[in-house]
Amino acid sequence: MQEDSQLSFDGACMDCSSRDLPARRHFLKTAALGVVALAAQAGQKNKETSETLVTTLYKTLTPAQKKVICFSFDHELRSKVDNNWHITPTKIGQFFTPEQQAMVEEIFKGLHNPDFVDKVMLHMKDDDKGLGNYSVALFGEPGSGKFEFVLTGRHCTARCDGDSVEGAAFGGPIFYGHQAGPDASERPDHPGNIYWFQGKRANEVYAALDGKQRKMALLGDPRKEEKTATVAFRTKDRLDGLPVSEMSKDQKKLVEHVLADLLMPFRKKDVDEAMKYIKASGGLNALSMAFYQNLDLGVDKVWDVWQLESPNMVWYFRGHPHVHTWVNIKA
Repeated sequence: MQEDSQLSFDGACMDCSSRDLPARRHFLKTAALGVVALAAQAGQKNKETSETLVTTLYKTLTPAQKKVICFSFDHELRSKVDNNWHITPTKIGQFFTPEQQAMVEEIFKGLHNPDFVDKVMLHMKDDDKGLGNYSVALFGEPGSGKFEFVLTGRHCTARCDGDSVEGAAFGGPIFYGHQAGPDASERPDHPGNIYWFQGKRANEVYAALDGKQRKMALLGDPRKEEKTATVAFRTKDRLDGLPVSEMSKDQKKLVEHVLADLLMPFRKKDVDEAMKYIKASGGLNALSMAFYQNLDLGVDKVWDVWQLESPNMVWYFRGHPHVHTWVNIKA
């Protein structure tokens, strides 16, 4: 399809020049990291920094540590996702040595776009006083077969799998979010929220719709937040909202911008895999877009809750009372 010819994103925002995105730090404190620095450098050369460091981290674990955070690859915990949970009862800052903590931090940073990673670390500080209060688990054995590293905590389920999970973008369902400020309910313009730019971009699509299209796109209540069930796929005849196939060429271009902004926080490797699955399943024309009026902060008709959906994709953005975002993309 002609409109999808431009569906090629490299993890960069289409108009980053208009946003003050900080550059990622490109150095490691050698004295503090030791072997971590060497592993990170090797990973950068192989363009697999996070995967390389997962293997390095695994090799440093003591038998006692492995007993707590290591599981078989097919363990049921591996595919779980939630908005606020700990995959293991031990927190990074208490369970790991300083060198191991540094490795975990670099693994997590490496899963993100270098131009956005500082904002991600800021949200983790806002949401739970930093990475040290999050938890990790390892499934399988890195370096010798299928494996997956999963990091969880408040407003985060992140994965690093080295393509071990076939047919799943990001290694499986993920979650990201942010509460900017002390109040759980943010103001309607979400000041300081690092992800609200995605919500603003989505509202550009709604503003471009005509009256008939808006009736199809604007619904009442969104899907419920029900842990892993939140990202369950639905058949084509049960998708919410307005099919993108019924939009004009200019409107589809705006949806492309939304998709680019949704993918922008992540590393190129995961962006490319997600786009491969989206394209293979019909591209933009397979998606539907919905907005939900019953969770409108400030009752200002700037829709805080919306989603892009297809039979093999859920990207559910719930900006009420602050940002929760649920993602699941498969082949």
